[in-house]
Amino acid sequence: MQQSSLGGFAAPHPTDRLFFAVVPPPEVAERVAALAGQLRGGLGLRGRPRPTGHLHVTLHHLGDFAGLPQRRVDEARAAATAVALPSFEARFDRVGSFRGRAGKHPFVLLGAEGSTGLAALYEALATQLVAAGLVRRERAFVPHLTLLYDACTVAPQPVEPLRWTVREFLLIHSLLGRTEYRVLGRWPLPAG
Repeated sequence: MQQSSLGGFAAPHPTDRLFFAVVPPPEVAERVAALAGQLRGGLGLRGRPRPTGHLHVTLHHLGDFAGLPQRRVDEARAAATAVALPSFEARFDRVGSFRGRAGKHPFVLLGAEGSTGLAALYEALATQLVAAGLVRRERAFVPHLTLLYDACTVAPQPVEPLRWTVREFLLIHSLLGRTEYRVLGRWPLPAG
């Protein structure tokens, strides 16, 4: 006879992730994907590039859950509605690796120095999310798009700048392990 752990109350396995993000327009996402493929070969990386439709800049991670927590979705939507910023230019001009789990280091496209729009959006959204009790203040925000994960790490190096006008931010539901994203909300950033 086997005894179950935790008296039969094992923690449920997360199946759903919620996060706020900025997504490049399709033509920019295609250029980012092409850059990822070029750099992968040129730098001897073996990781599989992220799907073009999944390229994004994470603003705030709201958590991983066993099932979609509708109350948290509703609270996140309400917090996002209070953000009022104009559209701005996002600019990325370097690549490099972050430390990750052994054998799975994020190779990323990094935001240009002095680009303030993404940081301002991050802060404005953080203010609302903290007030709603949905997140805690995190360490410094580093704007980036993950291109792939690899066992190797790459020191930061410049690339031809990629830019686009950010006109909205999104609440995204990721179905973990299924490579599927669902947009749960969009908030426009009007022309300045």
